[in-house]
Amino acid sequence: MVWGLALLAPAAFAQVVPGAKEVRATTLANGMQILIWPDHDIPNVALYNWVRAGSRNEVPGITGLAHFFEHMMFNGTSKRAPGEFDQVLEANGARNNAFTSDDVTVYQDWFPRTALETVFELEADRLRNLSFDPKVVESEREVVHSERRLRVDDSHQGRLQEQVQATAFVAHPYGIPTIGWPSDILSWSIDDLKTFFATYYAPNNCTLILVGDVEPEEVIALAKKYLEPIPAHQPPKPVKTVEPEQLGERRVMVHAEAQTPLVQIAYHGISGADPRRPALDLLTRVLTDGDASRLRRSLVEEQKLAISADSYFTAGFDPGLVWFFLSLPAGGDAHKAEAEFTRQIERVIKEGVTKEELARARSQALADFWRGLTTIDGKAQALGTFAVLQGGHEKLFDAPRAYEAVTQADLQNVAAELLRQTNRTVGVLNSPPPSNELQTSAGAAQ
Repeated sequence: MVWGLALLAPAAFAQVVPGAKEVRATTLANGMQILIWPDHDIPNVALYNWVRAGSRNEVPGITGLAHFFEHMMFNGTSKRAPGEFDQVLEANGARNNAFTSDDVTVYQDWFPRTALETVFELEADRLRNLSFDPKVVESEREVVHSERRLRVDDSHQGRLQEQVQATAFVAHPYGIPTIGWPSDILSWSIDDLKTFFATYYAPNNCTLILVGDVEPEEVIALAKKYLEPIPAHQPPKPVKTVEPEQLGERRVMVHAEAQTPLVQIAYHGISGADPRRPALDLLTRVLTDGDASRLRRSLVEEQKLAISADSYFTAGFDPGLVWFFLSLPAGGDAHKAEAEFTRQIERVIKEGVTKEELARARSQALADFWRGLTTIDGKAQALGTFAVLQGGHEKLFDAPRAYEAVTQADLQNVAAELLRQTNRTVGVLNSPPPSNELQTSAGAAQ
């Protein structure tokens, strides 16, 4: 019973995830990797195609292309009209979606097992025969440009986060926003699209995950029929840039008419395959997960300096960022909120965390982990994440023990290594000062 997991003692979670021996891994002749995890509880299947193409693979002039293909892959092939992909899936009782990150673009299908061959045929078609109709490209260009306005330009959180991310990275392409810079969105050419597609949408740059009511031999036979004939391409050039160590705090100030000021703090973090990932996960939970967490207790409940305190971290192919988000009350003092945030971080670095805090965070993390594995979709997501980003799918099955091995000292060490003031970028969004203050400042500068 999922709802009871969080009440169990941490020792109840100390086990290996069942099913490791059931996972079948194979590689087609064209280099496509396939992982199959049979689960016959219900007659459905979850399919994820992980394409190793994200904003880290872009350069100035073509930023946002990885996200743009998330749209284009649903907009027709040489065999099918725009929209027909969705229509065929829906007619077979299936649904689909996709998402793009700094590292990957992932295409998802959920369907009854009776539609298995149809889905393979559809996926092979759009991977091999994608259309680049200029009218469709221009239509989707406007859709993406509008999406950018909604998510970034018209969003205080989005606008500030984009500026903080771009400031935190001075060399690595993780500084590029996934949705792309406005001028690039408006200027991609058809040749840019074709080159990007040929480079990254090759079978040897994809990992296909299937979880559900399937038999491995059946899946492999269909993959060889529909996907193996797609030729491999020259592997993409690796991203060689290593972000240089940050030697001092960086700051970003954004002025916007905002009722609630915002403070965002981003520290350089770790990659997905870093063995410190469970410790960092538990550390961020100690700080922001739930009403008993340190930052929520101090900033929100006790001192009323913020109305929310949240965090997450990105851990992809290369070291990403550890993010903290503070939303302040109307008229809130960003300086005081930041000072209290810093004080709480310094406490963890100097004093560590308590046994009770570690136990609570571990119970939260493992409850979330097991809850995710109760569905075929959750299994497909987890299997792909470990396979592509976290050092191999085998590590999924030992994840609970990795969390159990984390100690109080591990959390304190991770805090000391990563959450240093010299390793962070601080962003503040506030309403602009009154015009008379601006005039005074301008006069003083003359």
